[in-house]
Amino acid sequence: MIDLRRLRAFVALAEEGHVTRAAERLGMQQPPLTRLLQGLEAELSVLLMHRLPRGVRPTEAGKVLLDEARLILARADGVADRVHRAARGEEGSLAIGFTSSAALHPFVPKVLRAFRESLPGVEVSLEEAGTAELVEGLVHERLDAAFVRSPVGRTPGLRIDALLEEPMLVALPVGHRLAKKAASRLLLTELAMEPFILYRRTAGPGLYDTIVMACREAGFSPRVTQEAPRLTATLSLVAAGFGISLVPASMQRLGGEDIVYRAVAGSSKLVAPLLLAMRQTHPAPAVAQLRSLVQRMLPAYQVSTEPSQ
Repeated sequence: MIDLRRLRAFVALAEEGHVTRAAERLGMQQPPLTRLLQGLEAELSVLLMHRLPRGVRPTEAGKVLLDEARLILARADGVADRVHRAARGEEGSLAIGFTSSAALHPFVPKVLRAFRESLPGVEVSLEEAGTAELVEGLVHERLDAAFVRSPVGRTPGLRIDALLEEPMLVALPVGHRLAKKAASRLLLTELAMEPFILYRRTAGPGLYDTIVMACREAGFSPRVTQEAPRLTATLSLVAAGFGISLVPASMQRLGGEDIVYRAVAGSSKLVAPLLLAMRQTHPAPAVAQLRSLVQRMLPAYQVSTEPSQ
């Protein structure tokens, strides 16, 4: 393998055409520069420079090497730059997971779009799954970061950033007696006799437990008649008239003429958090860039949590 120092010396000599000027350009003395050229010629077993009374000039073999040397050195310089960019998290890859409800929070797509625009050198792959699957992906380093709804701080080796909180709304099928009430807010006790449709606890324990605990504090246990694998499926069952549900306020962005949303009065604990989970050790360099971007975007972020009419 040709020594890059010899190639740099050769290119400087060829471009300057003079040993003294080439040495000054490289910041070295003439004798070491001459030895680098001689070493390169010995390594290739070919004369690369004509020694002239007032300088040097590449031979035919030297002209061929000059073209190749410029490409090699440019590539070598580029490699170093890419390595440094990757170490700073500006190049490489990033695998991001999210739960279905987290993906529907408008902050998440805003972050993902801003990340791709600011760091186009990072290849981003996305995966939607339940909280348990996402945590497993983080622990086994299949994922680098994940937007989740459930507190997973007890999982060893994970760091959790609490980002935002939003209230939960009652989702009612059109025509339901509670949907016809003039009041825009419902008491949780008014839902005591209603059939509940909930997101499966194994997929999203945080939201499930929040709903059950809030109902119990209101004096009743929710009558869960259906469990759905995804929050979007929960809303489909509500629209079909199978029951009611409690969902994060951002879910109403899905729209649909068959669902009416109502706020809940007197229950401050019915909130849905948005969290960013990542590994504490050996994180991908791009994770730091993602985390920094999230922290910069949070202060300016606002979302309406009132039910749309």
